[in-house]
Amino acid sequence: MTGEPTLSQPTSALSAGLPVWGKAVVGLLLVVAVGVVWVLDDWLSESFTLDTRNRAELRLVLYAGSIEAEMQRTQVVPILLARDPILRDALQNSNYAQIPQLLIALQAEVGAAAIELLDTSGRVVAGTDRNRLGVMRTQDALFVDARRANDTIFALQPRDSGGYAFGFARAIRVGGQILGVVTVEADLAKFERAWAGFTDAVALLDSEGRIILATEPRWRGRTEAEALALRDAPSAIERALRYTADLAGRGPDAFLGGAAVLRSETRVRHRGWTLISFTTYDGVREKVNGVLALVIMGFALLLAMVFYLFSRRAWSQTARFEQESVELRQLNLRLQREVAAREKVQKELTVAEQTLAQSSKLAVLGEMSAAVSHELNQPLAAMKTYLAGARLLLNRRRTEEALVSFQRIDDLIDRMGAITRQLKSFARKGGDAFAPLDLRDSVTEALAMMEPRLRERRVLVVRTLPKEPVMVMGDRLRLEQVIINLMRNAVDATRSVNAPQIDLILTQGDTVSLTVRDNGTGIEDIDKVFEPFHTSKKPGEGVGLGLAISSGIVADHGGRLTARNLPEGGAGFEISLPVLTQAGDAAA
Repeated sequence: MTGEPTLSQPTSALSAGLPVWGKAVVGLLLVVAVGVVWVLDDWLSESFTLDTRNRAELRLVLYAGSIEAEMQRTQVVPILLARDPILRDALQNSNYAQIPQLLIALQAEVGAAAIELLDTSGRVVAGTDRNRLGVMRTQDALFVDARRANDTIFALQPRDSGGYAFGFARAIRVGGQILGVVTVEADLAKFERAWAGFTDAVALLDSEGRIILATEPRWRGRTEAEALALRDAPSAIERALRYTADLAGRGPDAFLGGAAVLRSETRVRHRGWTLISFTTYDGVREKVNGVLALVIMGFALLLAMVFYLFSRRAWSQTARFEQESVELRQLNLRLQREVAAREKVQKELTVAEQTLAQSSKLAVLGEMSAAVSHELNQPLAAMKTYLAGARLLLNRRRTEEALVSFQRIDDLIDRMGAITRQLKSFARKGGDAFAPLDLRDSVTEALAMMEPRLRERRVLVVRTLPKEPVMVMGDRLRLEQVIINLMRNAVDATRSVNAPQIDLILTQGDTVSLTVRDNGTGIEDIDKVFEPFHTSKKPGEGVGLGLAISSGIVADHGGRLTARNLPEGGAGFEISLPVLTQAGDAAA
C-alpha cells in the first residue's frame, strides 16, 4: 500500500507546483469570466428585448391590418344592401318572408356579426338574429344618423352584456324617399379570441383613448392608465426593484399586474384608433439565461483545462528546468534584443505618424483656405459693384436708391458670415438649418446676387419657373450658393460667345429639378468636373472647388448634381432634390 498514490497527493502536488503567475492567470481568468458574463448579460438582454419588441410590433401591424380589412369589408355591405332591389321591394310591400334567409346567407359570406333591416319607424323587420324581430331601435344612433346622412355611417355602441358593438348603417332610399335602414355589425370579437392564444395583452383604443376591444374583459371602457392600475398593490420588494430600474434608466415600459412588460403601439387607419400590446420579459430572460449557462460552462471547461495543465507541470521533474536553464538564458537575451529592436521601430513609427499628421493638417489648411477664398469671392465682387453704384447714386442725390444698394451690401455681409460658419461642411454633413422653402425664391435671390455681373457681361437670362410653389426641405443659403456657383461658371463659359445666354428651368414631378444651361464652349473633361481642384480656367481665375462644394451641398440635401454637354453646344447642370409633399416630410 505504500507505493500507491492517494487522493491528497495530486492536490498537494498541484498546490505546490502552481506558481504565483499561474495563480494570477487563474484569478485573471475568473475576473474575465465574470466580466464577460456581466457584459454578455447586459448585451443579450438588450438584444433579445429589441427582438421581442420588434416581433411584438410586427404582430401589432398584422392585427391592425386585420382590423382595417374587417372594417373596410363590413363597411361595403350596407352600400350593397341599400341598392338591393329585393330589400327595396320587401320594404315597399311589407313582405319580409325571404329576407332573413337572404341576410343569414350574406352574413356567412362576409363574416359579419349581425345584419338587421329596419323600417321607417325603427322596428327590426328582418335580421340574422330572429330573437330581435320586432325590437324598436328608434333612439339608436345608427338609425337616427343613417336617416340624416346620405352615406354609410359608423357608430360605436356599448352592449348590455359588456363590450361594444361596431355597427355600420345606411338608409335605403327610392326617389329621395326613405324606405328603411340596413345595419351591419362588424365581428371584431373574433380578434379578441385570436389574441387570447398569445401571451401578449392586446387592447384597441378609440380616438378618445377609451379601450373598446381587449384580451382582458375588465379593460373595456377604461383608459390605458386605468386598465394598468387594475392590480394588487406592489410589495416593498417590487417597489424597490422598480425604483432601481428607474434609476438605471433601463426600466420596463410599464407594469401589468405587478410584472414588467414591453409596450408596443401602432395606428389603425379607422377613426383615429390605436392598437397597443404588452409583452412580458419571461421569454427574454429564459433566452439570456440559456446563453449565459453555455458561456459559464465554457469558462468552467477552460478553467478545468488550465488546472490540468498546471497539474501536469507540477508533476514534471524539476531536473528538466535545470537542463533548460541555459536555453532559457539564451532565449532571454534574444528576447531582450528583439524588445530593443521593437522599441526602436516604435519610436520611428511615432515620428512618422507625427510627420504624417502635420502634413495632413497642412493639406486641410490649404484646402480650407482655398475654399474660403473661393466662397467669399462672389459676395466681395457683388459688394464692389453695389458700392460703385451707391457712390454714383449718392453723387446724383438719389438717396433712396442708394439705400437699397446699402441694404444689399448688408445682406451680402450676412451671407459672408454664414459662409464662414458653414465651411464645416468639408468635415461633416449639414442639416441643422434645414427648413421648408420655395425653390423659386432661391432662384430669384441668386439672380439678384448675379445681376451686376450679368449686366456687365450682357448675358441674356431666360428663366422658366412654375406658377405654383416648388417646396423642398433644405438650407436656403447653401442652395443659393449652389445656384450662384453654377451661374458663375455659365457666365465664364460664355465669355467668348457673341450672344451669351443662360437658361434656368425649374420643374416639379417625382423630384424637383433645376437645370442651368449655357451656350458656351462646353466641358472638356466632364468625368472629372466634380473633383476638387480640377478646373479648366486659367491660373488665378479659379481653384476648382466650386463644383465639388456644390455637389457636396446637393448630396447633403438628399439630391444629386449632374453635368452634361449639350448637342447644340454648351453645357447643362441639373440639380435634383426630393419633393416636400406634406408636413410629415418636414418633421422627418
